[in-house]
Order: sequence, then C-alpha cells, then structure tokens
Amino acid sequence: MTEAEYYTLYKGVYLPTKVHPPESLKYYEEFTFRPDDILIVTYPKSGTTWMQEIVPLIMSGGDPASVETLPNWVRVPWLELGQSSTHKHEERPSPRMFATHFQYNMMPPSFFDVKPKVIYVMRNPKDVFTSAFHYYGIISIVGDQGTQSEFLHKFLDGKVMFGSWFDHVKGWLNAEDKERIMYISYEEMITDLKDSVARMAQFLEKSLDAQVIEKIADRCVFKNMKQNKMSNYSQVPREFMDQTKSEFLRKGIAGDWKNQLTVAEVEHFDAVYKDRMKDVKYTFLWD
Repeated sequence: MTEAEYYTLYKGVYLPTKVHPPESLKYYEEFTFRPDDILIVTYPKSGTTWMQEIVPLIMSGGDPASVETLPNWVRVPWLELGQSSTHKHEERPSPRMFATHFQYNMMPPSFFDVKPKVIYVMRNPKDVFTSAFHYYGIISIVGDQGTQSEFLHKFLDGKVMFGSWFDHVKGWLNAEDKERIMYISYEEMITDLKDSVARMAQFLEKSLDAQVIEKIADRCVFKNMKQNKMSNYSQVPREFMDQTKSEFLRKGIAGDWKNQLTVAEVEHFDAVYKDRMKDVKYTFLWD
C-alpha cells in the first residue's frame, strides 16, 4: 500500500483509514453529548493512556476494579474509532468518560451545544515526536514513515495522524467556554502527580480524601501503570501492534527527545516552534 492509501483526509486532517471508516466518522458527527460527560482530549502521545487510568480511578473513588476489569479503550473509549458505533454509548450510565484526539474545530455540533467537561493534556512536542516515532514503528495502520529526519518533517508539517500538533494545541487553547476545560501538561503530572490528581478531582467535582488521592497517584506512577494488562496494550494482537519492536508504554519521562534528536533537528524544530507559537499567550512548563 502507498502512504496515501493508509489515510483518510477528514476536515483537512490525516486519519488512519483502517480504524476510522466513514460510518465511524458519521457516528461521531451525530453523537449526542450529555452535560456531565467527561472528555479527555489529547494530541496523540501526550498522555492519553495515563489519563485513561487516572480519571476512572478518580470517578470510582479509587476503586482499582475501575481499571483492572476493562481495557482502557473500553472504559474510556475514543468516539471517533470504528467500533464506537457498535458499543451503544447512548445506553451507558452517567457520568460517561470518553477520549478524543480531534482538534477543537473538528468537534461535533452537540459538543458546542451541551458543553461537557474537558481535560486537555499537553506535552512538549519534542517528546511527542520522539514517542510518535517509536509508536509508528510498531503499528500496522500506517505505512513506513521513513527515516527520523523524514518523519520529523512530516510531523512539523502536520502530515501525520490527527494533523498538526501546533494546530491542535492552539485550537484548544483558544476554545470558548474555558470554565468547562481544565488544561494540564504531561510535565506537571510528572513533577507532582499527587497534586495533579487532586486538581483533576476538584475539577471533576469528586471529593476525595488525601489518602485516596495518594493511593491513586501511587497506582498511576508510570512504572506501576505499565504493569496493568488492561492498560499496556499487551492484549492487542501482534499483527496490529508489534511490541517486540518497541513497547507501547516506553519510558514515561520528560526530556527523552534529548536522547533522540540530532543538534540540527533540534535547531529546525525550535525554529518552527518559535514561528508557529509566537502568537500563543500561554506559559508552557517546557519553555
């Protein structure tokens, strides 16, 4: 297959055709949100799996069964994926939890009418790129991405799954109804996971005592979460995700890009970042 045959261009953004057939996108466009829905929004490789562990534990009051009995893509499903239309999300009791990688301007009409709660997670784009480079190498839904340098140019041009990191972040930072959105970074969570869990619980209006918050934070430390078979994608068949090449949950650290990018690639990345983010009025932890 050629690279073009792997992707569907949807609203100007590349989506892997194999897992985003037309019927799933139609389902997404017509989906009806509820005011108490919780939506985890991320650009890929920015902490989605981490949030699919943390949020259910918060909502269950720390009950480990919430993350030990269901795969993360079932407990916090992506609405835009092909299987969503068969999962009967309409019958799920409130509060429902969902995830999406879509940009702000790609959200369905119901989202803007109902205004569910959103937790938006950002991550240093250099680390996003590094994680994505390894991830693309183990999945079968996209073609060969070429060398690291070739993939870097695709990434910076937004010619990768879910489009441009810059467009994604800028779109959500400029979203309306910001009182319904909590912005948090991957780096904040690494620096102080317990505080991050406490702030998320407050945003989600879940009253948790200090012991429960500490218990959730300890369970969601990367090395512990990595052992959860319901979260580490070990159940995914090798023909779809070959973890013998690289683990899905690799390191879970900040700054891994320093071990990956060359000096020339860093300089190019910095130049593009400076230009694309010059009009953004937000203080990122990695700046």
